[in-house]
Amino acid sequence: MIPETAAQVESQLATRGHVLLSPEQQAEEQTWRQQFAQSIRTPQALLAYLQFNQQDCQAMLADEQGFNTLVPTSYAARMQPNNPQDPLLLQVLAQSAEAETHAEFNQDPLAEADYNPAPGVVHKYQGRALLIAAGHCAINCRYCFRRHYPYAEQQRSRAQWQQSLATLAKDEHLAEIILSGGDPLALTNTPLFALLDEIEKLPQIKRLRIHSRLPIVLPARITSALCQRLADSRLQVVLVVHSNHAQEINSEVNAACLRLKQAGVTLLNQTVLLKGINNEVATLCALQQALFSAGILPYYLHLPDHVAGTQHFFVERSEAKQLHQAMQARLPGYLVPRLVKEEPGKAHKTLIN
Repeated sequence: MIPETAAQVESQLATRGHVLLSPEQQAEEQTWRQQFAQSIRTPQALLAYLQFNQQDCQAMLADEQGFNTLVPTSYAARMQPNNPQDPLLLQVLAQSAEAETHAEFNQDPLAEADYNPAPGVVHKYQGRALLIAAGHCAINCRYCFRRHYPYAEQQRSRAQWQQSLATLAKDEHLAEIILSGGDPLALTNTPLFALLDEIEKLPQIKRLRIHSRLPIVLPARITSALCQRLADSRLQVVLVVHSNHAQEINSEVNAACLRLKQAGVTLLNQTVLLKGINNEVATLCALQQALFSAGILPYYLHLPDHVAGTQHFFVERSEAKQLHQAMQARLPGYLVPRLVKEEPGKAHKTLIN
């Protein structure tokens, strides 16, 4: 379970006064924050929203294993009512298989705990470091590789963030900061913009990479104020979104991505290969085409990590290679993401050919 609330994170990270917004921008901020606050937070509420009858609900309900349901209604609206195999529903609905234990699946499969030189910092790769900017998301994906990450042990006070940034400032080889989480765009503007201000003060940093699912699941978050702040940055900004199925891409997502592109943000996508959701070549090809239509370049196709509670999503390497080869036969090269596996202790992601 990710314990921090948006209000807690905002109070911990805010280092300046309120961000000044026009009336139109204030309305945009209110819209996305209301949508976030009104998210579906129980499996029962999600199934009721999708018009399942009481008997079906009872058959589909499972223990959440301490990882609570969280689904924005804007995302749930793209699900097919009364369809237990809907590919978006399967990403967010707890299943009984999560309670099963397997020796190869554990709570920290990437050994991130071994790469924490300061609170909120993960430094595994040369030239770039990752900041855990938020301990919460706008959606809780059941396959999340950080669903067991100890956010509560790394709560970030202002002093701790200064310590994190001071640690990064000492590394003259750093050129890129990666904001992750949780989800950094789940922060409101005041703490997020204050953190960007601090990162921009580090002279050796040339690029800012933001990993976020919000442009997909809560596109209202991509406000004019956010886009303007990113456009004004001295850093090259890359936003890596996360989409697993073409059904996730709708007109609202397209509009959000257009705003980001107009702000000069480079858009990439990473997909997790998930059994029963997207492990078919036609599904994967449709996703890449939908992404490109939205102005997003395919980047990575990840084999799932060995995370405890996610074994029912797992796709074997041999199947992944076959799917990737079939994609190469059907798509132009620029629409074929790199098939990768992240392995603990490696200096980079492992390319699977």
